[in-house]
Amino acid sequence: RTLGAIRERREAAFARHHRRGALENPENTGSQRLIAIAEAGERYDRALWTPTAAATGGAGNSNALVGTPETVAGALLDYYDLGVDVLSARGYDLLGDAIDFGRHVIPIVREEVARRDAERAARGALAGVG
Repeated sequence: RTLGAIRERREAAFARHHRRGALENPENTGSQRLIAIAEAGERYDRALWTPTAAATGGAGNSNALVGTPETVAGALLDYYDLGVDVLSARGYDLLGDAIDFGRHVIPIVREEVARRDAERAARGALAGVG
């Protein structure tokens, strides 16, 4: 359903703006990377679902993390482990997805970040002793 809606909006934009080439061949590197990832297959890693990026031509916030709350939280924690400390997330059903994300994903991420931070602090304290 989400892909269908994206494709319909994109076709309408093509018809309105007569810019099909510009929308299909983005000049910015971020969109080009998203399209390359999407061309490699429908799933990039444990949760990154790429058909939305392909359907939008790599435009905007077109990445999609999909799966159970635990799977999506795990994917977000992968970014945390890489040093990311600010993430922007939204869904295609803005209100419903925000509610679900807040109820089911954010608590898992907060708990795990707190646990990891406590472990890191304990290791640091131990390293400082002696």
